[in-house]
Amino acid sequence: MRLSNTALASMGAHQIVIVPKYDRYQLSPGIVHLGLGAFHRAHAAVYTDHAIAAGDQRWGIVGVSLRQADTRDALAPQDNLYTVVVRDGGGERLHVIGALIASLLAPENPHAVLAAMADPRCHVVSLTVTEKGYCHDPATRALRLNHPDIAHDLTHPDVPRSAIGFIVRALALRQKAGLPPFTVLSCDNLPSNGLTTRGLVLAFAAAIDPGLAHWIAEHGAFPNAMVDRIVPKTTEDDRASVAIRLGADDAWPVMTEPFSQWVIENRFVGPRPRWEDAGATIVAEVEPYENAKLRMLNGTHSSLAYLGSVIGYVTVDEAIADTRLANFIAAMMGDEIEPTLSRPGLAVYRAQLLARYRNPALKHKLQQIAMDGSQKLPQRLLGTIRDRLLAGASCDRLCFAVAGWFRYLVGKDESGLAYPISDPLAETLHAAATSSLNAAEQVVALLAVREVFGDDLPRNQQFVFTLTQHLENIGKYGVVEAMSALESKKA
Repeated sequence: MRLSNTALASMGAHQIVIVPKYDRYQLSPGIVHLGLGAFHRAHAAVYTDHAIAAGDQRWGIVGVSLRQADTRDALAPQDNLYTVVVRDGGGERLHVIGALIASLLAPENPHAVLAAMADPRCHVVSLTVTEKGYCHDPATRALRLNHPDIAHDLTHPDVPRSAIGFIVRALALRQKAGLPPFTVLSCDNLPSNGLTTRGLVLAFAAAIDPGLAHWIAEHGAFPNAMVDRIVPKTTEDDRASVAIRLGADDAWPVMTEPFSQWVIENRFVGPRPRWEDAGATIVAEVEPYENAKLRMLNGTHSSLAYLGSVIGYVTVDEAIADTRLANFIAAMMGDEIEPTLSRPGLAVYRAQLLARYRNPALKHKLQQIAMDGSQKLPQRLLGTIRDRLLAGASCDRLCFAVAGWFRYLVGKDESGLAYPISDPLAETLHAAATSSLNAAEQVVALLAVREVFGDDLPRNQQFVFTLTQHLENIGKYGVVEAMSALESKKA
């Protein structure tokens, strides 16, 4: 039996599975979500499902895949139902989510996507399109007008490809129809993600219609938000396990941890779900939470991914079980990252993160985290490094992590096992990382990738010297010995 509306009745008899009790046929399409991946389905959609279950039927989600058909093809035959599996060392809990009422494939029918976004019942357009989906320069946060998708959308606005193109065209349709704009809610790991998205949308709009740009600037809303939940890639073993527990086949369940956090600025142009009743935090200013999450969780996640992959580890819990790596990550947080942050309770947050990394049930692959480093490192590591350099403070461990990324870009671990480098700049980065056997020359070649490092860091002699020293030591002695030598020097 396949998971479906019909199958829900029999599942509701089992106490081990939480299923929707509301009438899904009565839901209105109040949210359009761009980027229907696993993270959204394990995070924001769960909060929204709670709001619907509390009695507010305005918040059905129309999910949009911007590239691949796999998610739509998996979910549509099962009435867009799917299972969230919460796992930790104590076992797992299953929750069937009913908030998703439609799944669209943008390249197949962009007009249907625009129609959903221009629908008067739509009040929120949210995004999880990953950092590269914003078609911007991560170092400057400027829209890349020469990006292939942006260039296409500027000349073919009725059939957009990019998230930015869809948002601007849908807002233009709403303006023409005399409707208010929707709230644009980014749920991606970008610094000031709402303000960044606003800047990109206005830049695109100004390029086609300055009047539209003015209307969006005057009436639109782009709240900043911070999201936090670890969501590993679903495996075939996961699907088989869920089918046994569920009593039905689910083509695309999502696995996650018990911890979930969503902090949202209270800046909306219309109604919104009461996400706070499901545990979201509505605040006037997100930045302290956002910076802590980007730098402490995402920054150390990336550090673990690159250093652990080069050593030969496969998963986060496997890497953090190495006490040398665990101590290095904890010291990086406490000594170098936390002094740049203002969020209260950082020591407790640090302990929570290390405990989450040790969760043996998730099996979060390091290679999944390692993807798209050129888009991630500017906000995850380089912003912290800039702050430390400006303060005249040490950033040895942060630079060691960047050197670990440089070594990772060679494309094979210390035992010689090759792995793919998944990054929009993969060819350029790999060529730079393998351009010379000399660490100093490798550093110069990689720092020349302006999209990542900007113009300032390559000119900072302390940064270049420290990075070169660490890369040379990693090449000579391996990650573990080079890291141990660094920690001995610190002691």
